[in-house]
Amino acid sequence: MCGWDRGCTRRTGQVAKILRDGFSFVNYDQIFDQAIERLHSEGRYRVFIDILRNKGAFPNARCFAGHNGPKPITVWCSNDYLAMGQHPKVIAAMEEALHDVGAGSGGTRNIGGNTHYHIELEHELADLHGKEGALIFTSGYVSNDATLSTLAKLLPGCVIFSDELNHASMIAGIRNSGCEKRVFRHNDLAHLEMLLAETDPALPKLIAFESVYSMDGDVAPIHAICDLADKYNALTYIDEVHAVGMYGKRGGGISERDDAAGRITIIEGTLGKAFGVMGGYIAADTKIIDCIRSYAPGFIFTTSLSPVLAAGVLAAVKHLKSSSEEREGQQAAAAMLKAMFRDSGLPVMDSTTHIVPLMVGDPVMAKKISDILLAEYGVYVQPINFPTVPRGTERLRFTPGPAHTEDMMRELTSALVEIWDRMEMKLAA
Repeated sequence: MCGWDRGCTRRTGQVAKILRDGFSFVNYDQIFDQAIERLHSEGRYRVFIDILRNKGAFPNARCFAGHNGPKPITVWCSNDYLAMGQHPKVIAAMEEALHDVGAGSGGTRNIGGNTHYHIELEHELADLHGKEGALIFTSGYVSNDATLSTLAKLLPGCVIFSDELNHASMIAGIRNSGCEKRVFRHNDLAHLEMLLAETDPALPKLIAFESVYSMDGDVAPIHAICDLADKYNALTYIDEVHAVGMYGKRGGGISERDDAAGRITIIEGTLGKAFGVMGGYIAADTKIIDCIRSYAPGFIFTTSLSPVLAAGVLAAVKHLKSSSEEREGQQAAAAMLKAMFRDSGLPVMDSTTHIVPLMVGDPVMAKKISDILLAEYGVYVQPINFPTVPRGTERLRFTPGPAHTEDMMRELTSALVEIWDRMEMKLAA
């Protein structure tokens, strides 16, 4: 018995509450089945591909799904934008750390999990953004969630102004803060100012936005947002996860490229995209860093990043501070692929960054195209569906890197044109 006076029982494959004395029957399996079926019916069910990357040969990889043995494929949707996860310096640093200190960190930063690698990495990240300090987290999601939720709680009556296309992790952090949130239309400065002007001047205010919006590939007007922050006495928080390592003379992101880093209160970034490994971080003045370090549960109660990972990121950050070769190669590849798509009549979306989005507009069709590319052409690109993008704007998102060759791009473009014709989808004239 389960401790219920009127009785309950446990059945194989199902937890059920028996109809008795007015109790209703709850079929939990049915609820879960219906939830998954909704995703299938809407074309939004996500399939995780089974692959292994080939060390030192990115974007080449092996796929293990749907056939006997590994099949060679080309990866077109990795966020390891600069292939730093394959860089000899990064791999060597991780191997050295592994043999020096072992695999894991051993605990939270406060209890056994703080190492010299963590401290040195934070110094490098603070220097990258011209800030007094930095704080690393286990992921970019955690850094956004923990920082935004904690910061707003420390500011009594805080109102957060959030761009409508902000990352889910930013939205989660704002929600978890319990503060008042006001959403402004994407990159709409007039709307943002209207909301700021309507807010009590005596209340603390924070404007949260991104530098590169990764699904559309557009960029925020950082200086103009900072002008409004100055005018209305607001703090600023910028998510640079799709820009750090990618832009600026040393890889400090769009805020470095546009000479705006000094105007931003908090810069947030990831260590798992252009830097090629794993983790997230914030950079700010020491008072803010100390507050987040001391109050954020997402930092305090989490086992710290493995020193092996920290060592790898440290090597990547140092390298990209002095080398622009990877950034220049990636930008050239993105420009070339956009031109090929456009010249072939494929519906490539306007993008001023390294993101190359191809509009489909239907979740089922996007999945079919993705499946055909993988099965017939050995091309791996994932469909992007709701809730990542609004319904009706489903797309394929390509991220060409410095190692994608012109021949690879021509083969990809030809494959897409053939599929578009096969599916009777319209190409531009």
